[in-house]
Amino acid sequence: MTTLDLRAASVVEPRARFRDLVASEWLKLWSLRSTGWALLLSALAVVGFNFGTAWDHYRYWFQYDGQSRADFKANDMGLWDAFTGNASMVLILCAGAMGAVAVVGEYSSGLIRTTFAAVPARGPVMAAKVLVVAVVQTVFGVVVAAGSFWSTQAMLSARDLGLPITHPGALRIVVASALLAPVCALVGMAIGALLRKSAVSIVGSVVVLLLLPSALSDQRHLTAVLAHTTPLHAWRRQMPVGLGQDPYPWSTGAAWLVCGLWALVAAVVTVLAVRRRDQ
Repeated sequence: MTTLDLRAASVVEPRARFRDLVASEWLKLWSLRSTGWALLLSALAVVGFNFGTAWDHYRYWFQYDGQSRADFKANDMGLWDAFTGNASMVLILCAGAMGAVAVVGEYSSGLIRTTFAAVPARGPVMAAKVLVVAVVQTVFGVVVAAGSFWSTQAMLSARDLGLPITHPGALRIVVASALLAPVCALVGMAIGALLRKSAVSIVGSVVVLLLLPSALSDQRHLTAVLAHTTPLHAWRRQMPVGLGQDPYPWSTGAAWLVCGLWALVAAVVTVLAVRRRDQ
């Protein structure tokens, strides 16, 4: 063996730094044309649902009876227009699907084999992916929630119904709506890491994030407790106004805790799910 051979054999490839993994995952995410289009179309759909509700109230305001108009003002119903239930369902569907695709997309294309061959430490790779998706979805959620609030309240202000962000409860609903996106995206990633099939993972995220919570009633103690543990109901609890008496009330602090736990557990599952399984 020559000296050159000894030197070549002694060369050890340096371990990938976490910031390099984050940069790699960032490039992989944005190299897909579908990423930008999915975020844009999702934002337009969510803001459109909210703005459409505000427009309906503006357009037909004088067709409501006097008591209905008085109740709208007294109950700060303009905040309901800032982020409606329909918009929340669209956001949950889009964020959960994008989170799932961020994981299963590499499995379906086979790129995950190349990734793990280049970086055998699977945990840091998935942690970087989780961080990138969480940041992108948080920015997306902030833009959508802020845009919805500004556009709806601007429309309602033409009837002297708009409310400022300093109004009690207004900031809370904007923050809760913004954070709904990264929470659901992380849950979608966890489901994708476990199931590893595009269609099945997307359907699974819809079932977990939307269908099961919607099927849980607030009128029975057991189902109400189960409902309180879901992101959808945690978001609804942040709404600052209510038209009916909740038979099993819970605190906004508990709702924030539920969202945080879902995000944390989903991130841990995403990282750990790839450690002991083949590609």
